Amino acid sequence: MGEIDSLFQRLRDAWHDIAGSSSASGGVSPDLSSDGDIRRLRDQMAACLEARGGEVSARGRAAALGRTYLELDMVGRRRFLEILAEAFGPDPAAVDAAVAVLGSADNDTRPAAQDRLRQVLEPPRMRLMTQFNALPEGVKFLVDLRSDLIAVADTPSLKSLDDDLRQLLASWFDVGFLELRRITWNSPASLLEKLIAYEAVHEIRSWDDLKNRLADDRRLFAFFHPRMPDEPLIFVQVALVKGLAGNVMALLDETAPESDPAKADTAIFYSISNAQTGLVSISFGGFLIKRVVDELQSEYKGLKTFATLSPIPGFAKWVRRSLDEKCAILGDADGDAVAAAMRAENGEDGLRRIFEEPDWATDSTVADALEPVLIRLCARYLLQEKNKRGRARDPVAHFHLTNGAQIERLHWLADSSAHGLAQSAGMMVNYRYNLNRIEAHHEAYTGDGEVAAATAVTRILKK
Repeated sequence: MGEIDSLFQRLRDAWHDIAGSSSASGGVSPDLSSDGDIRRLRDQMAACLEARGGEVSARGRAAALGRTYLELDMVGRRRFLEILAEAFGPDPAAVDAAVAVLGSADNDTRPAAQDRLRQVLEPPRMRLMTQFNALPEGVKFLVDLRSDLIAVADTPSLKSLDDDLRQLLASWFDVGFLELRRITWNSPASLLEKLIAYEAVHEIRSWDDLKNRLADDRRLFAFFHPRMPDEPLIFVQVALVKGLAGNVMALLDETAPESDPAKADTAIFYSISNAQTGLVSISFGGFLIKRVVDELQSEYKGLKTFATLSPIPGFAKWVRRSLDEKCAILGDADGDAVAAAMRAENGEDGLRRIFEEPDWATDSTVADALEPVLIRLCARYLLQEKNKRGRARDPVAHFHLTNGAQIERLHWLADSSAHGLAQSAGMMVNYRYNLNRIEAHHEAYTGDGEVAAATAVTRILKK
């Protein structure tokens, strides 16, 4: 909320002059607690949809409505969104009438009936939200408004509003409009501060940590939108190394000497972070990777391998759910090994404790005993466990497999941070982008749910 509140404070000032006398049409309490507040807000929204005056008047009314939203507390913002969803959706009677006309239409009248149905299905709230596009930072305002909406969209009407807003933003944030920029230590400090705040995979602990990630043997690229030129939408961090990297702690080690990027043969994508919560489910991460690969290939001809070093965020959740549902995910021998290593009554109890008591990772004897068991479990999770749609259960795996990568290698204790141990017992995975096989892998996965994996990974399940 800190970044959102900072933007909202700027917009309160920026939109004040645009709103002009229209700002007086608000006058509601922060929580919209009275019937009068609700009535005044509905009137204000309705005024935005009227065609009174010219473009300046329309911008003034939109700015005034936006400032009303900015002055609300979270209770009031939810009520604002509920009014927008329920009072300014499609007219049910008009939809029913248009459907009836279409149902009785003949070949000559069907095109007009279809056009009419399309018109009445377009909710007035879409026109209202589109008006913010004409305001300074209005697009960013809508992105952050959707962030609020996602947090409260627990009713059919709010979910419908979220669908509308997502579709609107998806049309504005088409990948054809996005600009790829490399970010360096010489980039504006305000932008570097946002990277620290937005990094979602491996926390940036200090300015020295960030400087290390922007060194000569590192690259950081981000997508920007013309209407949000100072706000990264998504960014990726890359290490230029020799061979597949298998330990993120080593990659992030500030004391490690820099390597010569000209001698690198491998680009490791070790962190991809979505910077705008309001753009969730509007995907441009795959396109970002492809663009960055092109950039790196043009700069360094020696790069032959493009791969990630990725977390496995759903592994611990899958293990716990399997144990709760009494699924037999441990064989007898593996169960005995886990019980002995964790000094537990049985394998299931020991398996739970692995994710709750991370001290085991510092005991090499215990870690050595757990390694083959957990590697097998993790390989099963990534290769075989599917969601209801027949796709990989792990969200990061699904992302990279959808983009045409293959599971290349599993790494034991690759992330020994508290977070890494809690989510995946410290394991990480390389997803490799074989440039000659990306399309084939993409088609096989999106079509039949087939998971591409290197032989070294598939053999794990046979041990």
